[in-house]
Order: sequence, then C-alpha cells, then structure tokens
Amino acid sequence: MVTDPNDVAYLTGFLGGDSYLLIPAKGTRGKGVVISDFRYWEELEPLKPRLKVHIRTGSFAAALRELFGDLDVRRCAVQAEHLTVAERRVLAKAVGSRKLADTIGVVKRLRERKDAAEVAMIRKAIRVQEAALEALLPTIKPGQTELEVCARLEHEMKARGSSEPGFTTIVAARANGSFPHYRPAKVKLAKNQPLLIDWGAKVNGYHGDMTRTFSLGKWPAKVREIYGIVLESHLAAVAALRPGVTTREVDAASRDVITKAGYGDMYGHGLGHGLGLEIHEDPRMNPLYEPTPIEEGMVVTIEPGIYLPGIGGVRIEDDFVVTATGSKNLCTLPKTIEWSTL
Repeated sequence: MVTDPNDVAYLTGFLGGDSYLLIPAKGTRGKGVVISDFRYWEELEPLKPRLKVHIRTGSFAAALRELFGDLDVRRCAVQAEHLTVAERRVLAKAVGSRKLADTIGVVKRLRERKDAAEVAMIRKAIRVQEAALEALLPTIKPGQTELEVCARLEHEMKARGSSEPGFTTIVAARANGSFPHYRPAKVKLAKNQPLLIDWGAKVNGYHGDMTRTFSLGKWPAKVREIYGIVLESHLAAVAALRPGVTTREVDAASRDVITKAGYGDMYGHGLGHGLGLEIHEDPRMNPLYEPTPIEEGMVVTIEPGIYLPGIGGVRIEDDFVVTATGSKNLCTLPKTIEWSTL
C-alpha cells in the first residue's frame, strides 16, 4: 500500500495527491487499485485501462476494510516512513494489525535513478527557472525589497510553465545571505552589497533547484574572497561525481577545499541531495547520513556554501545527472564573478 503522494505519482503518473495505491504482490492476480475521492474521479479516468479506480465515500480506513475483504488480502506492506503513528493505528484497527507489515524506502530506492523521461522533465524545469531569472536580473535595483524580487521571480517562472515554486524561494539581501534557508522579508537591496537567490521551478511534478550569489555593484572584499573559494569547492565536487564513489566522498572533495581555506566551520550543511519529484530526496550527499554509492542515472545538486554572520553568504548550486563515466550539468547559467556582478 503506497501512501506517499510522490510515490503514487511516480508509479502511476497521477499528481493529484490525497490518494492511496494498492499494488498486488508478484504472482497475484488482478490490477492495482487507486483509492481516491470525488475530487479526482475525472482526472483518474486515463488510468483505468491499467488500474482499478476506487472512489471512496467514507474514510481511507473504511475503503481499505472493504477492499481487503473483496481482494482477500491476508498481508499488506505499508510505508512506515510516511504513515504517522496515528494513521497506522487507525488502519490497523480497520483491517487487523496482523495484516500490516512495515517497510521503509521500497519505492524511494526505485526513484533514486532517473530514466531519460525523468531527466528530460527535470531539465525542462531548469530551463523554465533559468529563463525566469534571466528576465528578472535586468530589473533588479537597490531599494527593492526581497519580497518584491521574490514575487517577480515566481511570476516569471509561472508565466513560463512552472505550476508552483519548487520550494520557498530564497532572496537574501546583504548580510541575510548568511542564513542558509533564509525567508524573504521587507529588507531592501543595497548598492555594493551581496544578493543570494535560491530558486526552483516545478514542471509536471519534477523540480529544478539552483542558487546564484550576486553583488549589486562592487563586491565587499570578504564576500568576493569566499565567492572564489565556494566556486573552487563546487568544481572540485563536480570533478569527483561519478559512478562508484560514495556520496560522502563527493561531499569531502568539496568540503576539503573550504576547510583548507579556513572556513570549514562556516559550511555546516551537506553538499547536495537527490532531485526529482521531491526537492530533497535520496541520495543525500551529507556526512550526517550513511554513505551511498553513486550510480548512473542519479540526479543530484552540488551546492557548497560559506556563511559569515553580519557579512553575508555565498552558495553556488547546479543540478547534475550521473553518467557512465562522470556527470553532466543540466544547468546552463554562468557562475563567474563577472557575470554575477549586477
């Protein structure tokens, strides 16, 4: 029983959410069943040639009790990493606790490696957000607020086909760039001060994720210094990204550059993460996680950064698909400090 809406989308192509998917075990007769409600009955019509659609009129628990009886279900695996304790308790009461078996990461492991169609969709999302940023940059001026810039960027992405921002857009002016997951406010952009933008589009469920750091005129000396270090760190990680190495080894290639430059304590997050139907998914290139072997077909972000409280931060991020011998950058925007000077 698949309950995570991203996993349901991956297995069926249905992006509506709020639906469960029952998949028969190998060797079991019958179709899979999508359990949904009235809001989605018309949207689910295209799935009917290969899946049964059950439109519930009561709770999920009641629908499952009915279906378990009709299908003579004796044992059903559930997604323990997705169901809350309360949700699992309700389902167990409805169908019998002995019928439920916990699993972790079954579908997520399938999603780690992307096929050509998925890579094409991620690339399309990236093209949308790149074009949106290119339209935005000539309009940026000192005195505008972070929220104004954020609103225009999100408008430009939607105008080009993004269903929604892939995540909370980060527009961090001046010293606010030292907050890795900053949320835009009414702070005004200033001349000769940095501006960090982390933004992403979402197309047909798939995400893009990029970060660029700018200066509105002359770069503050310390920010210019760390820009060069972060760019070197980024390129070192890209050179290390290939099948056969581990996520921790790629992270270390990036982290060593920043540590040797004396800023290791100012780089406290992981190098990157998997990218697809979720903005953050496996594999995690982060020393806090168990190392995972890099495999062909994985799509990951490379996003090292240095963050200096009271001064600002620099992060440079692109998205890469792992190839048979290395990796390919799906992004096209420049990363030079010259291009990044507005």
